[in-house]
Amino acid sequence: MPTQTRRERAREERRDLILRTARELAESDGWDAVTTRRLAEAVDYSQPVLYGHFKNMNAIADAIALQGIEELTAVLRDARETGGLHGLAQAYLEYAAEHPAVYEAMFVRPTDLTFGSPESPTILKAAFDQFLAAVEPHADAETLAEVLWSALHGQATLNRTHRLRPTHRAARAELLVELLTR
Repeated sequence: MPTQTRRERAREERRDLILRTARELAESDGWDAVTTRRLAEAVDYSQPVLYGHFKNMNAIADAIALQGIEELTAVLRDARETGGLHGLAQAYLEYAAEHPAVYEAMFVRPTDLTFGSPESPTILKAAFDQFLAAVEPHADAETLAEVLWSALHGQATLNRTHRLRPTHRAARAELLVELLTR
Protein backbone atom coordinates (compact mmCIF):
# COMPACT_ATOMS: atom_id res chain seq x y z
CA MET A 1 0.00 0.00 0.00
CA PRO A 2 1.53 3.30 -1.04
CA THR A 3 2.39 5.79 1.66
CA GLN A 4 0.50 9.05 1.65
CA THR A 5 2.51 12.06 0.71
CA ARG A 6 2.93 14.86 3.20
CA ARG A 7 0.58 17.02 1.12
CA GLU A 8 -2.13 14.34 1.12
CA ARG A 9 -1.80 13.90 4.89
CA ALA A 10 -2.00 17.65 5.42
CA ARG A 11 -5.10 17.85 3.23
CA GLU A 12 -6.75 15.00 5.15
CA GLU A 13 -5.86 16.62 8.47
CA ARG A 14 -7.39 19.95 7.30
CA ARG A 15 -10.54 18.12 6.21
CA ASP A 16 -10.78 16.36 9.59
CA LEU A 17 -10.24 19.66 11.41
CA ILE A 18 -13.00 21.32 9.39
CA LEU A 19 -15.44 18.51 10.13
CA ARG A 20 -14.52 18.27 13.81
CA THR A 21 -14.87 22.04 14.25
CA ALA A 22 -18.16 22.22 12.33
CA ARG A 23 -19.51 19.40 14.46
CA GLU A 24 -18.43 21.13 17.68
CA LEU A 25 -19.99 24.43 16.57
CA ALA A 26 -23.23 22.71 15.58
CA GLU A 27 -23.43 20.81 18.86
CA SER A 28 -22.78 23.93 20.93
CA ASP A 29 -24.68 26.58 18.96
CA GLY A 30 -26.87 24.77 16.40
CA TRP A 31 -26.54 24.43 12.64
CA ASP A 32 -27.65 27.99 11.93
CA ALA A 33 -24.47 29.17 13.66
CA VAL A 34 -22.23 27.09 11.40
CA THR A 35 -21.41 29.42 8.53
CA THR A 36 -18.41 29.26 6.25
CA ARG A 37 -17.16 32.55 7.69
CA ARG A 38 -17.40 31.38 11.30
CA LEU A 39 -15.98 27.98 10.45
CA ALA A 40 -13.06 29.49 8.52
CA GLU A 41 -12.26 31.71 11.52
CA ALA A 42 -12.50 28.77 13.92
CA VAL A 43 -10.10 26.57 11.92
CA ASP A 44 -7.86 29.51 11.00
CA TYR A 45 -8.11 28.92 7.25
CA SER A 46 -9.65 31.08 4.56
CA GLN A 47 -13.08 30.36 3.13
CA PRO A 48 -11.53 29.28 -0.19
CA VAL A 49 -9.64 26.56 1.70
CA LEU A 50 -13.00 25.31 3.04
CA TYR A 51 -14.40 25.32 -0.48
CA GLY A 52 -11.34 23.40 -1.63
CA HIS A 53 -12.52 20.56 0.60
CA PHE A 54 -16.32 20.94 0.49
CA LYS A 55 -18.67 22.34 -2.13
CA ASN A 56 -20.83 24.13 0.47
CA MET A 57 -22.16 23.91 4.02
CA ASN A 58 -24.56 21.13 3.02
CA ALA A 59 -21.60 19.02 1.91
CA ILE A 60 -19.99 19.57 5.31
CA ALA A 61 -23.22 18.56 7.05
CA ASP A 62 -23.48 15.48 4.81
CA ALA A 63 -19.92 14.45 5.71
CA ILE A 64 -20.75 14.86 9.40
CA ALA A 65 -23.95 12.87 8.82
CA LEU A 66 -21.92 10.00 7.37
CA GLN A 67 -19.57 10.10 10.36
CA GLY A 68 -22.58 10.04 12.67
CA ILE A 69 -24.20 7.17 10.83
CA GLU A 70 -20.99 5.18 11.11
CA GLU A 71 -20.91 5.86 14.86
CA LEU A 72 -24.61 5.06 15.22
CA THR A 73 -24.17 1.79 13.34
CA ALA A 74 -21.54 0.63 15.82
CA VAL A 75 -23.72 1.72 18.76
CA LEU A 76 -26.76 -0.10 17.34
CA ARG A 77 -24.77 -3.25 16.57
CA ASP A 78 -23.39 -3.44 20.11
CA ALA A 79 -26.77 -2.70 21.67
CA ARG A 80 -28.57 -5.24 19.46
CA GLU A 81 -26.00 -7.94 20.14
CA THR A 82 -26.22 -7.45 23.90
CA GLY A 83 -29.82 -6.29 24.40
CA GLY A 84 -31.72 -7.32 21.28
CA LEU A 85 -34.46 -5.08 19.93
CA HIS A 86 -34.98 -3.43 23.33
CA GLY A 87 -31.30 -2.52 23.51
CA LEU A 88 -31.27 -1.20 19.96
CA ALA A 89 -34.30 1.04 20.59
CA GLN A 90 -32.83 2.52 23.77
CA ALA A 91 -29.40 3.00 22.16
CA TYR A 92 -30.92 4.82 19.17
CA LEU A 93 -32.75 7.27 21.42
CA GLU A 94 -29.68 7.78 23.62
CA TYR A 95 -27.48 8.51 20.60
CA ALA A 96 -30.01 11.06 19.30
CA ALA A 97 -30.18 12.74 22.71
CA GLU A 98 -26.41 12.82 23.22
CA HIS A 99 -25.56 14.08 19.71
CA PRO A 100 -28.47 16.34 18.68
CA ALA A 101 -26.68 18.30 15.95
CA VAL A 102 -25.15 15.18 14.40
CA TYR A 103 -28.56 13.49 14.56
CA GLU A 104 -30.08 16.51 12.85
CA ALA A 105 -27.46 16.31 10.09
CA MET A 106 -28.17 12.60 9.69
CA PHE A 107 -31.96 12.61 9.60
CA VAL A 108 -33.49 16.10 9.69
CA ARG A 109 -31.53 18.57 7.56
CA PRO A 110 -31.93 18.52 3.79
CA THR A 111 -29.28 16.24 2.30
CA ASP A 112 -27.83 15.03 -0.95
CA LEU A 113 -27.33 11.57 0.58
CA THR A 114 -29.46 8.85 -1.01
CA PHE A 115 -31.35 6.69 1.46
CA GLY A 116 -33.27 3.50 0.78
CA SER A 117 -32.03 2.74 -2.73
CA PRO A 118 -29.40 0.56 -4.39
CA GLU A 119 -27.28 3.73 -4.83
CA SER A 120 -27.21 4.43 -1.10
CA PRO A 121 -23.72 4.59 0.43
CA THR A 122 -22.64 1.35 2.08
CA ILE A 123 -22.60 2.91 5.54
CA LEU A 124 -26.28 3.86 5.24
CA LYS A 125 -27.12 0.29 4.30
CA ALA A 126 -25.05 -1.01 7.22
CA ALA A 127 -27.01 1.17 9.64
CA PHE A 128 -30.34 -0.02 8.27
CA ASP A 129 -29.08 -3.61 8.45
CA GLN A 130 -29.00 -3.24 12.25
CA PHE A 131 -32.74 -2.55 12.24
CA LEU A 132 -33.29 -5.49 9.90
CA ALA A 133 -31.28 -7.84 12.10
CA ALA A 134 -33.28 -6.71 15.13
CA VAL A 135 -36.68 -7.58 13.58
CA GLU A 136 -35.86 -10.71 11.57
CA PRO A 137 -37.29 -13.28 10.88
CA HIS A 138 -40.51 -11.28 10.46
CA ALA A 139 -42.25 -12.04 7.15
CA ASP A 140 -41.73 -8.48 5.90
CA ALA A 141 -38.66 -7.54 7.93
CA GLU A 142 -37.71 -4.61 5.69
CA THR A 143 -41.06 -2.86 6.17
CA LEU A 144 -41.08 -3.62 9.89
CA ALA A 145 -37.53 -2.21 10.16
CA GLU A 146 -38.72 0.96 8.41
CA VAL A 147 -41.66 1.25 10.84
CA LEU A 148 -39.31 0.73 13.79
CA TRP A 149 -36.83 3.31 12.53
CA SER A 150 -39.50 5.88 11.72
CA ALA A 151 -41.17 5.43 15.12
CA LEU A 152 -37.83 5.81 16.91
CA HIS A 153 -37.03 8.85 14.78
CA GLY A 154 -40.37 10.38 15.74
CA GLN A 155 -39.65 9.77 19.40
CA ALA A 156 -36.12 11.16 19.12
CA THR A 157 -37.36 14.30 17.38
CA LEU A 158 -40.21 14.86 19.81
CA ASN A 159 -37.90 14.18 22.77
CA ARG A 160 -35.41 16.74 21.49
CA THR A 161 -38.03 19.43 21.05
CA HIS A 162 -39.50 18.72 24.49
CA ARG A 163 -42.90 17.67 23.11
CA LEU A 164 -43.04 14.47 25.18
CA ARG A 165 -42.71 13.77 28.88
CA PRO A 166 -38.98 13.35 29.53
CA THR A 167 -39.64 10.94 32.40
CA HIS A 168 -41.26 8.43 30.03
CA ARG A 169 -38.61 8.13 27.31
CA ALA A 170 -37.62 4.57 28.24
CA ALA A 171 -41.24 3.49 28.72
CA ARG A 172 -42.19 4.75 25.24
CA ALA A 173 -39.34 2.80 23.65
CA GLU A 174 -40.28 -0.35 25.58
CA LEU A 175 -43.93 -0.02 24.58
CA LEU A 176 -42.96 0.45 20.94
CA VAL A 177 -40.88 -2.74 21.00
CA GLU A 178 -43.70 -4.65 22.71
CA LEU A 179 -46.23 -3.48 20.11
CA LEU A 180 -43.94 -4.37 17.20
CA THR A 181 -43.11 -7.83 18.49
CA ARG A 182 -46.59 -9.03 19.34
